[in-house]
Amino acid sequence: MSVAKVIEILAEGKTIEEAVNAAVKEAASTVRNVRNVYIENIQAIVEESKVVKYRVNTKITFVVD
Repeated sequence: MSVAKVIEILAEGKTIEEAVNAAVKEAASTVRNVRNVYIENIQAIVEESKVVKYRVNTKITFVVD
């Protein structure tokens, strides 16, 4: 039987993909067995009428040993 845990991480990047990868990388630096990422919210940060970065609110699931 497996037990999974979910943590929430906010991350930023120049693209949505970079932001999601940053969230996974940060989670993987402290937990093992990351299995999936649910992107709960995406936000674009605008400066001088241009999107300069994206922020994602993710829920990351990992299996507990």
